[in-house]
This record gives sequence, C-alpha cells and structure tokens, in this order.
Amino acid sequence: MELTEAMRTTGTCRYFSPDPVPDDVLHAAFDAARFGPQGGNRQPMRWIVVRDAATKQALADLYLPLWKAYFDGIASGDVNVGALPRSVTDADAFAENLATVPAIVVACAELAGLHPTDNELGRLSVVGGGSIYPTVQNLCLALRDQGVATAFTTLLCITEPAVRELLHIPDDFITAGHIAVGYPARGFPTKLTRSPVEEIVFSETFDRPYFT
Repeated sequence: MELTEAMRTTGTCRYFSPDPVPDDVLHAAFDAARFGPQGGNRQPMRWIVVRDAATKQALADLYLPLWKAYFDGIASGDVNVGALPRSVTDADAFAENLATVPAIVVACAELAGLHPTDNELGRLSVVGGGSIYPTVQNLCLALRDQGVATAFTTLLCITEPAVRELLHIPDDFITAGHIAVGYPARGFPTKLTRSPVEEIVFSETFDRPYFT
C-alpha cells in the first residue's frame, strides 16, 4: 500500500470481524513500528498482546464505565467533541463490544526512557509522548498496510493501577493506551475529515498563514 493512502485511511475502526489476526501479521507490524522516533534511541516502548477472552473481558469491564461517563457528558453537553453524532454512536457500540475484538494491544512505556523537557513549564507535560505515540501510529499504519484495522484509545489509562495488576506490568512502566486490533467488519474509510492545510500551517509566526 502506498504510504499516503495508508495515512489517509487509517481511521478508528469501531466494528471488527471475529476472524483472528495471524501472529506473523502482528510480528511484521511490530517489526516496522519499532523504528518510530524515540528520544536518545532509548526505546522505551513495550507491548502486551491480549487475546485471552477472560482478560479481554476484564479490560472491557474497566473500559465501559469510563466510556459511559464520557458518553453521558457528550449527551448533556458538558463534554465537547468534534465528532458527528453517528461517530459517537459507533464509539458506544465499540465500547459495548470491546471484549469481542480479536486482540487488544496495550502500549507500555518505561518512564526512565521518556525524559520530557517540558515538565517545568507549569502546564501539562506532553514531550514525553514524542517517544511513544509516533511508534503507536507506526503500528497502526503497519497493520493497515496488511489489511488490519485498529482503534487506539487512552481512556483505559485512567485505570492504570488495575491494568497494571491484571497484566503484571512492572512499576517502572506506564500504560500509554490500548489498541483494538482486527479485520474490519465494514471496510476501511475512504476519506477522513480533517482541517485543511490552509488552516493549520503558518509562516514565521503563528498569525500568518503559510498557504492561502
């Protein structure tokens, strides 16, 4: 698959086929994903592939109440999202059926390998994610290249202590998100909705559009 096509069609899948994803497909995806940028080449990422039905159900049981609270906030207007109503409904169906996806991949990162440079600025620190999420996206792209769909979410991170105990994650690692993995039941998107380049790229200063 051509790279740009993969980038434009690696959307969040909400409906998965029950067909299992072969281990060789997963191996090829992880093999490609590990080349994502990582500060100092410290390589902090580790992955847990969950296929066991009982463990997937336990993760789903942790996820669903968090989603329902978020869903209620959207319905009441307390939570603002850019998604269309159908997308929210699809996300609700995904949450209800999370335990049935073929595999759940839990992304973990070693804290000592992150080295954020912005944790003294008096705001939310985000730089540490630079050694995490490019690799996560690489994984999603590598799976898309093989016809496998994904849904990446960080909601389960709220319950990190419970996930840590369930999956035997060492204390010096954090959970950075989880990825539902499987073949799509309804195909891949042909077009994702994003802001146009003219609205997000600037020249020299933030108040001068680069492309007009």
